[in-house]
Parts: sequence; structure tokens; C-alpha cells
Amino acid sequence: MKEDNHRRRATVHDVARAAGVSLATVDRVLNGRPGVRAATAEKVEKAIAGLGFSRDLNASLMARARDLSVIFFIPDGANEFMDSLAEAVARRFGPALADRMHLETRRIKALDSAGLARSLAALDAQSCDCAVIVTGEEPRVIAAVEAAHRRGIAVMTLVSDLPGSARRNFIGIDNVAAGRTAASLLGRFLPQGGTVAVIAGSLHLRDHAERLEGFRTALAAEFPALSLVGPLEGHDEPSQTAGIVAGLLKAHPQLSGLYNLGAGNAGLVQALDASGRAGRLRVIAHELTAPTRAGLLSGAIDVVLDQNPDGEIREAIAAARSLALGNGRGAVTDPIEIGIFLRDNLR
Repeated sequence: MKEDNHRRRATVHDVARAAGVSLATVDRVLNGRPGVRAATAEKVEKAIAGLGFSRDLNASLMARARDLSVIFFIPDGANEFMDSLAEAVARRFGPALADRMHLETRRIKALDSAGLARSLAALDAQSCDCAVIVTGEEPRVIAAVEAAHRRGIAVMTLVSDLPGSARRNFIGIDNVAAGRTAASLLGRFLPQGGTVAVIAGSLHLRDHAERLEGFRTALAAEFPALSLVGPLEGHDEPSQTAGIVAGLLKAHPQLSGLYNLGAGNAGLVQALDASGRAGRLRVIAHELTAPTRAGLLSGAIDVVLDQNPDGEIREAIAAARSLALGNGRGAVTDPIEIGIFLRDNLR
């Protein structure tokens, strides 16, 4: 066995010795308290990095006067994937309490940036350590994230990111890669070329815009024989999505493929079934939910790209814990892999 495997974990005593400071100074730096000169704090940080020191977050939790509080703001409405996220949080309520973490889910109106901004503004750092949000790139939300950060509340984005804001971490898939994957699949399904249509929920959502970017780029570079119609926005609503699909099939009788990069898939399957063309178009959708599972089984949908809601919530909780107890250092989380499901490998 290698010698490295026998090395003990670095302690605060090791950090203090390496930096040539007292334990009290190390504690102040670790907890972001005032009273330490910049040069001294820099020595402590270098010692931490050199030793590979990491805080024992379990001990930090035990030392707190109250449980760690994490609030998830998840859109309400007809988006089955958002329901899956809320259910994944609920399944972790009990285990989190055993770890002195209190989880709460608040459902808010989908695409209601003003409502989310108000909800963030109402948070108090004394009762909320971390807020996890699903949102579009709206100025009022970005401002609310900045204000929450200044009040000492860590904000993370889930599913769709807000780069350039004060958000501390993003949990989700690589959405550009997801769009490229959809294009690669459709290109291989349709080697003879043809016309493919794209439906989005809202291009104000970065995840939808990034999927579209990846899809377009890959089509243009690798499958120029495929022409593109859309995107058309269905706002993740089944009825609107059904209407868009019906309109596309009527306007483009030779349509070869369809990519729904958002939600509203119950409407997608309904419209395909009603048209009599289910199974005759190559169709790719997102998120393994009841409607997409039914679509795979019936043949209306060929492939579902899934981002594993249980895995996302698990990583979000781990990141929230690290951010709240780790003295402002960035949280390190595992990447969310893109699942590819066909009828043949449904779990």
C-alpha cells in the first residue's frame, strides 16, 4: 500500500503550525471573522492549501446553535419534471433532519420572476442558510440574488444557471451538450435529411437557450441536410405544446423529426397520437416523467434525455452544506450526467 494512504488528515493544529499563527487566528480565518490582517489571513490560506486541509463539516454542524436551513424554490404548474424535483427533496426530509439539516420546498408560479424575487427578498439569514432556485435570467431575480448574498444567504441555481450573478454554485447538466446530443441522434436517425422542428419552453431560461445553441451548432456542422423549423415556445404547458405540435404537423406534412427541449410532453404525445403520425416522426424529448415514459412505450417518442432529479437534489444538498459551513469556499459537486433512455432500457 502506498505511503499516501497512511497519511492522517490535516488538522487546525497543523494549519496553525504551518502558518506560524495561533489556533484562534486560524479559527477567525476559517469562520470569516474580523481581526486578522490580510497578510496573516493569506498565510493561513496558503497553509490550508498546502496541507490539503478541509473542515470536518459534521463537527461544524454539531457546533451550531441551530440546524442548517435550506429552502428550495421550485416552479409549480404542469411541468412534471419540477414535480419530480419537489418529490426528490421530500424524500430527503428525514435523512437530512438526522444530519441536523432542515429542508423546505416552496412552490412558486412558473416563470414568475417578480414572485421569486419577492420570495428571496423576504428571506432572513437567521432562519435560512441557503436558497436553491430554478429561474430564468431576469434582472430582478439577479438583483434579488445579489441582495441575498449580501445578507449572508448562499444562493444556488438548479437546472438553469445565472452566470455572472452572485449565485454560489450551479447544479445541473451541461445543457449545450444536451442539445448537441439531440442533434447527433436526430442526424443519425435521419441520414437522408429532411425537416426537423424545435419546441422550447422559454428562451428566457438559460438551459433552454443553451440546448438550442448546442442543437443548432451540431446540426449545421454535422448534418447540413437537415433543415430547422422553429424554435416555437410552448411555455412548458401541455395544452400550448399540443397546439404547437398540431400546427407544425399541419404546416409541414413532410416533417421528419421533432425536438422538444422543454417540458409540456403530455401535450406533445397527445398531439402526435391524435395526428396518426406517432411513430412516423423521430422525436426526442427531455426528462423521464410519466408522459415521456408513456411516449417511449407507445413509440411516439424515440429518445428521452434525462438529468436525474434525485441526483441533482443530492448534489444540491451536499453543496448547500459545504457552502454554509465551509467559510465561503466554493462547493465541489459531482457533475450531473445526461441519461439517454429508449424504450429498450427504461428503468
